[in-house]
Amino acid sequence: MKGKVWKFGDDIDTDLIVPGRYLVLRDEKDLAACAMEGCDPDFAKNVDKGDIIVGGKNFGCGSSREHAPIAIKGAGIAAVVAESFARIFYRNSINIGLPLIEVKGISKHVSQGDEVEIDMEKGILKNLNTGKEFEIKALPEFMLEILNHGGLIPYLKDKVDEIKQQKI
Repeated sequence: MKGKVWKFGDDIDTDLIVPGRYLVLRDEKDLAACAMEGCDPDFAKNVDKGDIIVGGKNFGCGSSREHAPIAIKGAGIAAVVAESFARIFYRNSINIGLPLIEVKGISKHVSQGDEVEIDMEKGILKNLNTGKEFEIKALPEFMLEILNHGGLIPYLKDKVDEIKQQKI
């Protein structure tokens, strides 16, 4: 995947990603319209499908609301790259099919608007503006399968279908 960087700092909590007043929303498109509003009120208007968020440490901290990764994915973000993630945000994101990639020190090596390319199979993130490459933390195979299916629910549906086919 390749996209333009939207850069954010450390400790971006779920209330900055989707402010609490929007928690009554459930639809992905509605949530996408307020994505990252607590950090950048114009984000949703300017983000392009396939763009990539780069954050610092502890991205997605705060409450366990699933609204935050749903809003990010709905806005068209291809992946979130950060130095570290809050655990619940991490699992919620994988479960809805939003790739999260840990890269130590990444926030010092990319700027807002840079273009990065991520090759999850090779385990490399490359800043196309600077040419600098970074090793990415590999995801376990089962998480890659969940992401490749578009999230946990589609993954489980396919597994159930496979089991049914084996019994026929």
